[in-house]
Amino acid sequence: MAGKSGGYQGGLQSLRADFIELLGKAIVSGIAASVVFGLVALGLATSARAQSKPNDARTGTLLFRTGEAGAFAPAPKVETEVTIHVTGIVARTRVSQTFHNPGEDWVEGVYVFPLPENAAVDRLRLRIGERVIEGQVKEKEAARRIYAEAKREGKKAALVEQQRPNLFTNAVANIGPHEYVRVMIEYQQTLAIDNGEYRLRFPLAITPRYEPAGAAIPDEPKAIEAYQATVDSLGAPPATGPDPVLHPDYAPAGAGAVNPVAIGVVIDFGVPLAKVSSSYHDAWIEKDSGSRTVLYLKKEQEEADRDFELVWSPAGGSAPLAAAFLETRNGTDYALLLVMPPQPTAQEKAAIAPLPRETVFVIDTSGSMQGTSIEQARLSLLAGLGTLTARDRFNVVEFNSSTRPMWPDALPATAENLQYARAWVSKLQANGGTEMAGALAFALNGRDTAGYLRQVIFMTDGAVGNEDHLFKLIAQRLGSTRLFTVGIGSAPNSHFMTKAALFGRGSFTYIGDLREVEEKMSKLFAKIESPVLKDVSIRWPDGTPVETYPARVPDLYLGEPVVVAAAHASLKGTIVVSGMRGNQPWSVALTPTAAEEPTGVGALWARARIASLMDELRLGADEALIRPAVVKVALEHHLVSRYTSLVAVDVTPTAPGGEKRSALVKTSAPRSMIAGELPQTDTAFTLQILLGLLALAAAGVVALIGRSIPAGGGEHAAQPAEGAR
Repeated sequence: MAGKSGGYQGGLQSLRADFIELLGKAIVSGIAASVVFGLVALGLATSARAQSKPNDARTGTLLFRTGEAGAFAPAPKVETEVTIHVTGIVARTRVSQTFHNPGEDWVEGVYVFPLPENAAVDRLRLRIGERVIEGQVKEKEAARRIYAEAKREGKKAALVEQQRPNLFTNAVANIGPHEYVRVMIEYQQTLAIDNGEYRLRFPLAITPRYEPAGAAIPDEPKAIEAYQATVDSLGAPPATGPDPVLHPDYAPAGAGAVNPVAIGVVIDFGVPLAKVSSSYHDAWIEKDSGSRTVLYLKKEQEEADRDFELVWSPAGGSAPLAAAFLETRNGTDYALLLVMPPQPTAQEKAAIAPLPRETVFVIDTSGSMQGTSIEQARLSLLAGLGTLTARDRFNVVEFNSSTRPMWPDALPATAENLQYARAWVSKLQANGGTEMAGALAFALNGRDTAGYLRQVIFMTDGAVGNEDHLFKLIAQRLGSTRLFTVGIGSAPNSHFMTKAALFGRGSFTYIGDLREVEEKMSKLFAKIESPVLKDVSIRWPDGTPVETYPARVPDLYLGEPVVVAAAHASLKGTIVVSGMRGNQPWSVALTPTAAEEPTGVGALWARARIASLMDELRLGADEALIRPAVVKVALEHHLVSRYTSLVAVDVTPTAPGGEKRSALVKTSAPRSMIAGELPQTDTAFTLQILLGLLALAAAGVVALIGRSIPAGGGEHAAQPAEGAR
């Protein structure tokens, strides 16, 4: 009996030892796999990351690299004054940036700043004391060489470059110790008009742009190091591709108004205004005369952490239904047409039975949407669900590092399905990357649902750096679907939002505050029930083809105007704009008159032509053909573009010759970010490391247990079991 017991115990201990050995091997394999996966995740995270902090500073001190390892010095600071003069539907803006060097060395300051996506930047002036140097437009590489030579010779110089249509850099060379240098940039733009309201937006902050894996963004401080290395080798700002800069250099949380701004606006509208309001800033508003209004911010040094928006509407019955502005320049007539189709009457609305809708709501839940942005997006989506009727179909899609639809396909908008969707939406949280392509591909599936008007409502801050790839995807997959973008947050990427809506044959709505959600989403869904003007055409005075932008006027939704820029040898005479309102033809005639003073209409036409050429490039046109066409227009009209820049150089050297230290000027992060922290858009590498460490700890425990039991099964295994043969 005792022999049987000993044999049983020995076999059990042997089995236990074998099991522990196998378990140890499995855990060791798990550790290896975890480390491998962690390293892979780290690699992906590095190449798919939004902007990280520039350095470890936690105070309001602004620093830049001195060239000595680990050594930093005070960086230049920038204060901005913005003066906007509105005449009709055109705004002329002067942006004055004052660079201050608080340190003891001669430095170069590089400031990354946003402008409206339709800004025609045409003037640069460099002010040094009482002297003003006028800038000139040159091809980009030529401008860089001029700037680099001036920098080496100790001359003050300024270089304004376009990084993206709404993102620019201003480099100022040879700023002396404790010196102030002022740079003035001017541009023109047309205003946005919607439902009788005129909107003027001036962007002040830049949301960090995300690049998908495989299109890496330089990390900070590597971005500064790469910038300095290129400056050292070329003597000029970096030329690493057509769009080298994605973000500014953000100040740490708690730094305050590191790049403060003051804004003043004068509105000369020609007719009395019913209301004027500043959407996101406290402002003083004064009526200077019957048709002239002046506005300026109450806070003289406002933090540049959210976009400025001004909204006004003419007094009842005084808004022009049609207007034409004409400018003659170098033997060519340039015209800007504005036609506001009349609002449909109640009888006309009743006669048009809207089609049932199939609506796909797409919501961005990436890391850049953390804070108030995701709250605004959820409320906007819930408001959109509230507009659906029992005749409609719908689906909801969220995206961050991956795409997750609520259902495989759209389902009827029953009470049960809507209740499920509201619960699903209320649980959405913001985290991860901004992999937008998958969500767009899912929503724009190319299928039509018979008897339904198919629409995609795309809610995002547009914080992506691969816009051109996404525009091409939209154009290729749109079909008969219409794409409407809803910009969320304090500083959405308006270039992406407006251009995506253009390629999607829809419109762009901007929501910058929780209080606006219900009103703006209601207006959006009232607008997109059906177009109010289709088949729009324009007949020019002599009947010959005219170069217009847009080349084809899209169908117009409720409250949208016809706005067209045109160029021809002669545009004097009667112009007729026509289209179909419901089943009835509609037309309006207008005669433009030449302005006594330059109106900038020519620059607006040139800006629209450049944008059209760049759209052709995005859709696959040969850059060898597009580039010279863009350069020709930009040089003729003195405009900054992807291939041309503004450069101004003082003739008098003021600094010692040789290379100077360079610094990216810090800016405020968008207010919608949590406590000034940059969003976490990386893969879950921290989790991978934690799991690896847990596995390592488990392996240690197993090793200790294994060591306490000899490989042969212990003392009982040393002797043969009694009775065994």
